Order: sequence, then structure tokens, then C-alpha cells
Amino acid sequence: MYQYDAFDHAFVRDRNAEFADQVARRLSGEITEDQFKPLRLMNGLYLQLHAYMLRIAVPYGVLSSKQVRKLAHIARTYDRDFGHFTTRQNLQFNWIKLADAPKILEELAEVEMHALQTSGNCIRNTTTDQFAGAAKDEHEDPRPWAELIRQWSSNHPEFTFLPRKFKIAITGADRDRAAVRVHDIGLHAKPEGFDVYVGGGLGRTPSLGHCIKTGLKGENLLSYLEACLRVYNRYGRRDNIYKARIKILVAALGPNEYARQVEAEWATLDKSRIDAPTAEIDRIRSFFPAPAWKTGFDEAAFARAKTADPGFARWLRNNTLAHRQDNHLSVTVSLKPAGAPPGDASSAQMDLLADVADQYGYGELRVSHEQNIILPHVAKDDLYALYSRLDAAGLGTANGGKITDMIACPGLDYCSLANARSIPLAQDISKRFEDAQLTDKIGDLSIKISGCINACGHHHVGHIGILGVDKQGVEFYQILLGGRADENAALGVITGKGLSAEAVPDAIERVVQLYLKLRKDEGERFIDALERLGREAFAEALHEPA
Repeated sequence: MYQYDAFDHAFVRDRNAEFADQVARRLSGEITEDQFKPLRLMNGLYLQLHAYMLRIAVPYGVLSSKQVRKLAHIARTYDRDFGHFTTRQNLQFNWIKLADAPKILEELAEVEMHALQTSGNCIRNTTTDQFAGAAKDEHEDPRPWAELIRQWSSNHPEFTFLPRKFKIAITGADRDRAAVRVHDIGLHAKPEGFDVYVGGGLGRTPSLGHCIKTGLKGENLLSYLEACLRVYNRYGRRDNIYKARIKILVAALGPNEYARQVEAEWATLDKSRIDAPTAEIDRIRSFFPAPAWKTGFDEAAFARAKTADPGFARWLRNNTLAHRQDNHLSVTVSLKPAGAPPGDASSAQMDLLADVADQYGYGELRVSHEQNIILPHVAKDDLYALYSRLDAAGLGTANGGKITDMIACPGLDYCSLANARSIPLAQDISKRFEDAQLTDKIGDLSIKISGCINACGHHHVGHIGILGVDKQGVEFYQILLGGRADENAALGVITGKGLSAEAVPDAIERVVQLYLKLRKDEGERFIDALERLGREAFAEALHEPA
């Protein structure tokens, strides 16, 4: 992973000192909460329903074991002993005292972490494929490019106060595991260069990004992004917060006209002053070397372990991914055991994850936008020992990609913007489908839950999406069908009338049972059957017969 140089250390230290002074002035009453709000948001500090929430940046989702131990320490010392991993590959602490915030930032700086650009109308954390640098189907490791974007965007003087927050995602594999089509800018690295998608996003006006350029060379990436941002910064609406995202501008202009304006702006730029020289790109790449791979593989012992322990065999099927090294696999550690809040991890679990990363995973971990933890490089000979450690600690749930591997935002339990609770509903659904044989029979199926229209739970791109709404003070949930966030991205459509929280698990069970009845064979996934048969075939199943 990237390591700070002298500039990075000084930059974070100075920002922390500045914020400590701002906190002191707020605590003394020298400035009001209204005056303090834009200052705290620039440092990742939100005021939610019950307490301050501090959002920690995890650039492109990459963590070292040392950093995870620091996060565990902060959870124990300053929070209620847990943290919440988010769909932006970040971590949130939900019970922070304002007086403690400067000290937390100081401690984060000790392990090269911060909370900058996790809020506000700036370029947010660039997200990427959680299996970057490991996946067998990868053409290009996106992490160095994400780091280049981080350095370019950090405190960018022109893009610190954009019309609205701005999110970039990048992938370098055949399969899109970074949801690039639903970001303000999505980058898909291919052998011939980057495909650039602009104008995606969820929220109250969901939209898929439009491909405005193909084959963009990496050496011109920053200047092209600069042109994209300049057009948006110039013409993006600032009179209406609900119409301020770049997707609204692209829709108003039309993708072709927006692309034309970007090309015209790009032609005026002095690219030599913006684009990173080859030497700098090579310098950044040098911080992402492959580990010194363990060699060998005892295939017979591996086979015996799978035969002797069916739980291990199931975990291998569901929670591992093919690695570029044939004697390794990438491992997904599920943070979704039955009945647990999706994405939460206790300090003890974080400490364990750091330990197993050191012992079996070359000291590296990742955060996925599905709110799980990844060990990207694990030798096959170590997999059974790893699984045994995880399973004993309650982290061996073998549900990767399955119906209980849900995304859920914090919802009304924490968020002041939410209309309905997300976590209790996710817990109820996971308990309804906790039977391992049933979830394996159902196969790959994504459920994504948001507590309001802002769509932090990505409900628009769940195979089954759930949106919490408020109807005269009562929580109801709208069900969307047909969304997906992969290379064949599609937006789900609200189907049927709103349901009470109590009715949702039954409705989902009816839809799932109908799918099992109608699918062509065991290999046809839910989303494929839905696209073949149409939403209407499942709409009636959402509601109890009259």
C-alpha cells in the first residue's frame, strides 16, 4: 500500500492542528454550531441523531494490519467498542464525543490515516475493486491509479467546494466489482486504456453513467478528469441541492454535448502541468509490489480438509475468489452473521482480523463496498487454519454473495436524514434465511437496504432493493426488483405497494420461493430469471393473496 512521504505527514499534521483549534473554539462557545458545521464536515465529523459520527478515510479500501489494530483501539477507547464499515470502503464511529475528535485524528495520523474528504462537496474517497492486485481476471491493478487520484484531489483548490459531493470508482477486471456505472465518474481500465463513464449515481434521481470516452491513456488520466470536473464545476446547479449532482447536468445537456464540452475544455488545458510524469506514476506503482509469495501446495491435505469439514468446503465455495497465483485464493470475511448489523465489527474482531492478516495474509486487508473485509492473498495451504480461527470467533459465515450478504445503511437508528430503520430489517431477513442449505439452494442474490431516498444502502442496484419511507409517521418499505451493479448494471424498479417492516421478510420469502419454482435449472441465478421472466412475474408474490 502507499506510504506517506514528508509532505503527506506535514499535510495531515497541519490539518489536524487546525481542526483541534476549531473544536476548542466550538467547545468554548466562541463559534456556534452553524459556524462549526462546515469546518467539522471538512474533517469527516457529522452530527447524527444521538452523537457525533466520525468517518475515517480508507483510500481505495486498503488497510494494513497495523491500521486495523489502531481502529480497534479507537473503537474501545472512544466509541462503544465497534465500528461500521461502509459502502464507500470507509469506517464510521457512531458515538464520538466532540472533545475526543482531535485526539482520535492524532492517533490516526500515527498510522497514516485521516478523515479528510469523507464529507462535504469535494471529491470523496475513490473506491475500487476489493480484489485489486489479486484477481485472476484483472487487466490492470487500479490501486496505483486510485492513489494518483487521491493525491491529485486532496485539497484541490478548484474542486474543494463543488456544487455537490463527487464520487469516483475504478476497476481493472473483466467483472465490475466496483459498481463504476453508478458513480459520478466511473473508470474501467482495459488493455487499450480507460473507458470513462460520467453521470451515474443513486439517490432521489438514480442514473447509470454514460460512456463518454474509451481508450483514455493513463498518462492523460488526471487532465481528462480535470476537464470533466471543470465543466461540472462551471455549470452544475448550485441553486437546488437536489439537482446539483453531475448526473443532472449530464441529463440536461445530453451525454454527447457534455462529452463535447469536456473535449473542448481538455484541449485548452496545459496537460504537462496536470498529468503526472511517467516517473511519478512508476514511483506510486512501486508502493504496490506483490508480496513474496509462499510456494507449494499440499493438494491432498487440502482435499482431506474439505471432506472432513463440510463447513470449510462451503466457505471455500462461497467466500473465496480465484487468485492470479494458482496456489493462493482471495478470501471474503463476512461481517453478516445471522442477526448481526451488516458491516459492524467489534474491537476484538478487528484485532483478530489484524492477527490473521499478519499470519496468513501478508499483513494486508481490504474493505469491500459490500461491507465485508477481504484478505486478498492467502496461500491455499493456510486456508483451513484461517477458516478455523475465523469460525471460532464468529467470523466464518459462508454467505458471500448470498441472500444474507446484505448491504444496509445505518438508517433511522443513527442517521438524522433517514425515514426508516434499516438495521433491524436486515437482521430479520438474515435470520429468516439463515439455513445454510436454503441459502445455497437460492444461490447468488443481492439484497440492499436504504433508510431513505439518499440511497446509502444502494437499494437501486440490489437484485431486490428495499427503500424505507415515512407515511404519516409510520415506517414503510418499497420493494425494487431487477437492479444490479456489475458490468451489466441496471436500476431496480419499485414494484407493488409499500409494506410494513413485519411484512417484508414474508414478501421476500414468497418472491424467492417463486424464483425457485420458475428458474430453468439450479444454475440460473435470481437476477437472470427475473430478467428472463420480467418483474411482473414476481410482482404478485410480494403481497399476501387477498
